[in-house]
Amino acid sequence: MSAPDRLAPKPSADLGLSEMSAALADGSVSSVAAVTEALDRIEAAQPTLNAFRTVRREAALREAADADARLAAGERLPLLGVPIAVKDDTDIAGEITAFGCGGEFAPKTEDAESVRRLRAAGAVIVGKANTCELGQLPFTSGEAFGHTRNPWDRTRTPGGSSGGSAAAVAAGLVPAALGSDGAGSVRIPASWNNLVGIKPQRGRISTWPHAEAFYGLTVNGPLARTVGDAALLLDVTAGPHRGDLHTPAPIDASAAVGRDPGKLRIALSLRIPFTATKTALDPQIAAAVHALATTLRGLGHTVTVADLHYGLMIGASFLPRSMAGIARVRDAMPEAIVDPRTTANARLGGLLGGPVLAAARRAEPLLRTRIGAFFDDYDLVLAPTTATPPPRAEEIDGIGVGATNALITAACPYTWPWNVLGWPSVNVPAGFTDAGLPIGAQLMGTANSEPMLISLAAQLEAELRWERARPTPWW
Repeated sequence: MSAPDRLAPKPSADLGLSEMSAALADGSVSSVAAVTEALDRIEAAQPTLNAFRTVRREAALREAADADARLAAGERLPLLGVPIAVKDDTDIAGEITAFGCGGEFAPKTEDAESVRRLRAAGAVIVGKANTCELGQLPFTSGEAFGHTRNPWDRTRTPGGSSGGSAAAVAAGLVPAALGSDGAGSVRIPASWNNLVGIKPQRGRISTWPHAEAFYGLTVNGPLARTVGDAALLLDVTAGPHRGDLHTPAPIDASAAVGRDPGKLRIALSLRIPFTATKTALDPQIAAAVHALATTLRGLGHTVTVADLHYGLMIGASFLPRSMAGIARVRDAMPEAIVDPRTTANARLGGLLGGPVLAAARRAEPLLRTRIGAFFDDYDLVLAPTTATPPPRAEEIDGIGVGATNALITAACPYTWPWNVLGWPSVNVPAGFTDAGLPIGAQLMGTANSEPMLISLAAQLEAELRWERARPTPWW
């Protein structure tokens, strides 16, 4: 027997998405065992990590038993029997969608399109991960469920609004999870949890039962420890519903993972987009992004310091769409019990609807043309994902609207413009602060550039091997 043959198999908590799928297919692990272990980890971590709003133990175990029967019969699907989590803004038939709010809610009668596609790929959805109220904040906390904690430091937030999904993946509760991103809500928690987070092209993953989400700002996207796993989850969930407003041409994200991206022209931009409050880039994050640029140069790419100037119009397009989106979702959830800050934002959104919202939507093509001209000279932009490391989880508690806006803008001013444009962006891990907190950087491209961004991210991963760094187990 050779030395590799004597090695014990990896614990299921250490398996990535594709590794677990392969283990299930070759019979070295059963779906019931993998799902049971995931559920047990979730239960053990819940009192401290608090990553989940809904746990589907009985239903998930039934689905796992069915997956085992299908595997035994020779059926093969990309995620057959693999435990997955989704965010608590995503409908699962028979479960409530609280979207971070308090109150009593009726169970949904149909799956969201992304869930339907997960099921079609064979995935077993173990639960719905926590998010803040209506996805408004780069924190994951709320009166209804408390604070979700960062697996790297339990005093810190995992980010938001897909913080529960990110925390669950980083802690090894599940191999990957689906989140959503309306102003950075996949990329921000990915950066603060040492994960790959893909914000795809608008419409790449359907938001149905909503033809579009938050007036086109919000898209669904994967969170995983590796680029390959994130690409696999993107491929599995991508594709339109017939009611979608945005239907980009298909891509093959997984095929891009091992492909040479070629020699790319990369703009390194540390400039913070316009904000109405004081912001500054943390020196350790700036140094980490510069270090990533050095790695890229070593891989043969040209990296030039060239700040991207967004202008004021992009903020004028973002705010009405964001606030009107909050108002729209709030109106659709009259039974929800929410924080006064949510009520204030919904009220503002009501005022910004109508002509102001229409003007904000009309500005988007002009912005794409103006900012797109920057890419005549560059293939993509490298930028920080956040301006600061993750704040303390309780820092968001008990403060008013103005203080909240100042806090979240100071921490996370970089990600939202790409939501206005609808273009893809990928967070990649960029190291750690002196205190051991993860740092992330964005690779940002123009329309439908996911294959290039994924190929470059995979090249960086092969060099830096960020997936090897794991937080202390929480179970």
